Amino acid sequence: MSRTTHKIYVGNLPPDTKTRDIENLFSKYGPIAAIDLKAGQRRGPPFAFVEFEDELDASDAVRGRDGYNFDGYALRVELPRTGGFNNGNGGPNPNQFRRGGFNRGGGGASGPSRRSDFRVIVTGLPPTGSWQDLKDHMREAGDVGYADVFRDGTGVVEFLRYEDMKYAIRRLDDSKFRSHEGESSYIRVREERAGGSRSRSRSYGSPRRGRSYDSCSRSISPRR
Repeated sequence: MSRTTHKIYVGNLPPDTKTRDIENLFSKYGPIAAIDLKAGQRRGPPFAFVEFEDELDASDAVRGRDGYNFDGYALRVELPRTGGFNNGNGGPNPNQFRRGGFNRGGGGASGPSRRSDFRVIVTGLPPTGSWQDLKDHMREAGDVGYADVFRDGTGVVEFLRYEDMKYAIRRLDDSKFRSHEGESSYIRVREERAGGSRSRSRSYGSPRRGRSYDSCSRSISPRR
């Protein structure tokens, strides 16, 4: 009789991560059925899949370890949506984790976005920069309700508080941005002005793949 397990994705691990390190990070949340560490197989940081025996333990692990600072690396810990994890090459499905979140037009780990008027435009993103990478980078300045990236290397980020937006401009303008695949670049961050090139309308450029949605959010505000 087969045993049902519940898998989570763990990304942005330090280069020298060992399986025992993963076990030490997640064993506090419940019994672990298996750990599959993918290291040295591709450009960029290692990543892993951790299978828990209990669904609630997997959910607790995501809440407790997503964004956790592990040896200077902010971990990305996510639950899958439909379609599973594997893309046939041992890695996560790029439609789920790389650009646009878990599914086109859907929410993040648990819900849709929280929109706001406290918006910045980010330029200079590397080609592999995803909405999740951008959100992780920008939340150093505060709570991010929405983030998206476009094919031209531009991104848009909406903060939940005005002071966080202003702090992001001061702190993160000309900061070094690093994508989940290891590409880095120095980005520019500026406040979106009325009538700017990235307006609130549907005149945005083509997103790289869908949109980003904050996992803590509850409702979608309609766009005008």
